[in-house]
Amino acid sequence: MNLPSEGIGDRYQRETKYVRGRMGGGFLDWSTQPDTHKRCENRQGEIPLPKPREEEGLPLWTVIKKRRSQRDFTGKPIPLADLSQLLWATQGITQRAFNCAFRTCPSAGALYPIETYLNVNNVEGLVPGVYHFYGPENLLEILAQGSYGEELAEAALGQDMARTASVVFIWTAVIQRCKWKYKERGYRYIYLDGGHIGQNLYLAATALDLGCCTIGALYDDEVNRLIGLGGTEETVIYMGAVGRV
Repeated sequence: MNLPSEGIGDRYQRETKYVRGRMGGGFLDWSTQPDTHKRCENRQGEIPLPKPREEEGLPLWTVIKKRRSQRDFTGKPIPLADLSQLLWATQGITQRAFNCAFRTCPSAGALYPIETYLNVNNVEGLVPGVYHFYGPENLLEILAQGSYGEELAEAALGQDMARTASVVFIWTAVIQRCKWKYKERGYRYIYLDGGHIGQNLYLAATALDLGCCTIGALYDDEVNRLIGLGGTEETVIYMGAVGRV
């Protein structure tokens, strides 16, 4: 039997394995730890979000059973309060302790490498455009105003749901936040973190009677340009479309 030649993914998986007795050591330089929250220097303004609800709602088991990927959206708007709820469910701060702001989703080493951007198509009270979520103050930073749904759909390999959804979550990774502690293995944890966040978006959208579908197929450079990133120190890894069905 002829085995396929080893590719870059195979090499990465092999070379970042933890092997007993061969893990090495070292000390963390706390003075160089990256901040776990990003402020966008190019923001054009800020919009405070409604306070998210932390009580009531559908039972967890009901939400898990109802969860499905929904790709056909009506294009109708969703309330700003629902968007705030979705942001809290995916990146909201739930506790402050030990000089750390713990969030609704787990993160390796509490390093939180994932940032959340939004392409807003139709949300009540928001002008269509690109926004960044700043969790510590529960607000949106305005990055660009205009209709980018068509452009984002093209960047998502032609998936029209990025155009018809009320909002598309765009998740990026600030690479050094994770590599600061975990070196090359940190990339594994970045993608695991993204998966946790994506699942919370699914569950929160289901609880709000909204449709949701995450998107992994995308042209990285095109999405990075849309939200103003160079794609090296920080780069897109995942997206999630949400809207009415």
